[in-house]
Amino acid sequence: MHQSHLDAGGKMVDFHGFELPIWYSSIQEEHLATRAGAGLFDVSHMGFFRFSGDGVRSWLSSIATQEYLNFASGRCGYTHFLDYDGHIIDDMIFAVKSEDEVLGVPNASMVAVMLDWFHSLLPDDGSVSIDDMSEETSILALQGPSAAAVLSDVLGEANTVGRFRCQDIADNELGIAGWIQGTGYTGEPGVEIFVANEDAPRLWATLLEAGADLGLVPVGLGARDTLRLEKGYLLSGQDFLWPGLGEEPEADLPEDFLSRNTAETAVSYGLDTKHDFVGRHWVIESLESGAK
Repeated sequence: MHQSHLDAGGKMVDFHGFELPIWYSSIQEEHLATRAGAGLFDVSHMGFFRFSGDGVRSWLSSIATQEYLNFASGRCGYTHFLDYDGHIIDDMIFAVKSEDEVLGVPNASMVAVMLDWFHSLLPDDGSVSIDDMSEETSILALQGPSAAAVLSDVLGEANTVGRFRCQDIADNELGIAGWIQGTGYTGEPGVEIFVANEDAPRLWATLLEAGADLGLVPVGLGARDTLRLEKGYLLSGQDFLWPGLGEEPEADLPEDFLSRNTAETAVSYGLDTKHDFVGRHWVIESLESGAK
């Protein structure tokens, strides 16, 4: 994908060890284009995990703020993972592929941290396993009011998924396989498409060509940040930072300034207090004290 970004005029920057486009035309133009038409984002720097095994949803529920058992196959959700002191380690969009298989997308800078955390909590009986598919998977996010029309033109109606729905990519003229889900980071309707690395440049180019008349433009990290900020979505490292990383704030701020629990964020849709999970006691305590 690197050459694809250069060909599109991408201004490349370092982001947690990844060379990614900060913008192509301008942050403002790309932000407004996504709101009015559609934007195409390469978010392949994000992680991609597969959790599988008997009882995998029960196990995930025991360590997450979301109750996975409430999500049927073909549904997506949002959750936090907390440490034993109630601090958010990372947030994650997840997709229930089947009763014994769940997919999840951790933040780019937290892939190794989350992988270690999950492994430390795996059942001793080996009933749950984790596969890190981050290195072999590219993720393209197609977002905006015109996203569905562009997607239908390129991958066909069979791959049109609703908000927070998900499925294997159905047969299509491009011959591309993978996973598709109705999620994103912009507040607009759209999808995130997970494909093998070798298929990403072709899919990227085909989507941009098909969507040109509908206002589709490539979008960099800059507008991705302003879009999520406008919607009120959290960003790891800016809106919360796990104190377990041992990182000091760049400014002269109190220790653990960005440590948060779920009650201290505006994401009630990622919290279900009716089940037990790691860090729940601290969330309940914060809720009862009126924390926001």
